[in-house]
Amino acid sequence: MELRRSLLLPTVIFLCFSAQWQIGNSSSAKLERLGTVSFRVSCSAAVQPEFDRAVALLHSFQYATAGSSFAEIAQKDRQCAMAYWGEAMSLFHPLFDWPDKATLKKGNAYVDQAAKMRVTTDRERAYIRAAAVFYRDDPKLDRVARLNAYSSAMADAYRRYPEDGDAASFYALSLLPWYRDDQPQARLKALSILKALFAREPNNPGAVHYLIHAADSPELAPQGLEAARRYAEIAPSSAHALHMPAHIFSRLGLWQDSIDSNLASAAAAADATKSNLDNESEYQLHAMHYLLYAYLQRASDIDARHVVEDVRNVPGIDDVDIASDGNLMKAIYIMETKRWDDAAQLAPAGDADPFSKMRIHWARTIAECHLGKTDDARKDVEHLHEDFSTLRERNPSAFPNNALVLEGEAWLAHARGNNDEAVDKMRAAIKADVFSVDDESLPAYELLGDLLLELHQPAPALEAYEAALKEAPNRFNSLHGAGLAAELTGSQQKAMSYYANLVKIADPRTSRAEFLAAKVFLQNNKTSQNGQQQLLVPPIDPTITQRTPE
Repeated sequence: MELRRSLLLPTVIFLCFSAQWQIGNSSSAKLERLGTVSFRVSCSAAVQPEFDRAVALLHSFQYATAGSSFAEIAQKDRQCAMAYWGEAMSLFHPLFDWPDKATLKKGNAYVDQAAKMRVTTDRERAYIRAAAVFYRDDPKLDRVARLNAYSSAMADAYRRYPEDGDAASFYALSLLPWYRDDQPQARLKALSILKALFAREPNNPGAVHYLIHAADSPELAPQGLEAARRYAEIAPSSAHALHMPAHIFSRLGLWQDSIDSNLASAAAAADATKSNLDNESEYQLHAMHYLLYAYLQRASDIDARHVVEDVRNVPGIDDVDIASDGNLMKAIYIMETKRWDDAAQLAPAGDADPFSKMRIHWARTIAECHLGKTDDARKDVEHLHEDFSTLRERNPSAFPNNALVLEGEAWLAHARGNNDEAVDKMRAAIKADVFSVDDESLPAYELLGDLLLELHQPAPALEAYEAALKEAPNRFNSLHGAGLAAELTGSQQKAMSYYANLVKIADPRTSRAEFLAAKVFLQNNKTSQNGQQQLLVPPIDPTITQRTPE
């Protein structure tokens, strides 16, 4: 079933969630549900419902629509200083991207306009002050300095107005950007604030949304599950809100939940773009990446292939995104299904970003090593180094050791017969790896397990696969690898457990060889345990490179 056809049903569901607008009663938005926001401002009473709606959009990262809404409020009430604060905040995307010089200048102009107007409450002044320190016209301020200044200002607002759920939300969000990744206490502090707020205001989109982001890690994901199930329920009118639960579902290996979430999100984003509400092609693409990943973990390869093919049909997409996202998805599809011959089709377009190019040369390298094309693999490793150098030039804060580069080098070393070097490189990749769906890669532990199986070392391979499953539960290939490694070490009960889980999560229609072998193994052992003759079927050969076509 093609993606565009499969989106029709979720669209109907999306439109039928409710005929009530929770945060206002505008006749033009009766179908809209964005959560419950009560952000009191000293603007005219007539614009208060619209202001609440705009803040709700802001909390769900619907930045363009939020900005337009705040602009309309400023036109209707020219003395509403907080409308200009809202326009400035709509340009600030702490978890998405960084504003360029022109955007910083524009945000500063909005804040200046707000500061010049008559503000009647200290609370509003606190919000405007926080935005002002971020947009301050000072070229010496780097990203970290701006973000720290903003976070400190929002911390002050949070302390002064403890009952203000939006102040708590915005402050917690300020603790989550990438630059705090080396400060785990910041994430934990945000999680604590948001869990308390969620308990108090379960319909606040800021509390629910940012709680999911705070819990988006292998260790913390269980703490975000309740919020994940809540977010789409309270804010189904936001494509991003429909997608966000998938961050937790993917961390926990809940594949069908993730599929349902991202089908609905992709449909909503496409509908918004086609309705000229906003170009939400980026939101649709983001949902499609997660949808592809979930289909692949269920071994629903036909559905996964349709997602890849449908990138070019995303409304509003530009050529750069077609090249970059299309190739990213193809690379992941090949790596997950191990269709190594197909990697020859991967060729980065000239305007593709280095992130995308790296994944292409990484996939090509590993595929070529499996196919014995050592010279081609060497060339692609060289390209991999070039791509990473370009990436570091554009992003100097990138870590000097990159998991993809090390993984490519490891498989090349193995292809050359340097197996000790290969294992050392792969263990170094594990130290550099921070796996997530957004990284468009595979867990380094899983690739180590694959390498160790090829080296006929099933016991350490089993340890590697089990480590991968702790990091990324219910991954199809890690489950199969763990089952096979256990089988080869004679741990039949453990093998049965992993194979049973694989059969449970997989699409029963799949023709992947690993699925079929797992079913045979389980049936054989069931027959043996019942005292009947056991069928002797050899385990799947881990070095097989050709796949059963679907």
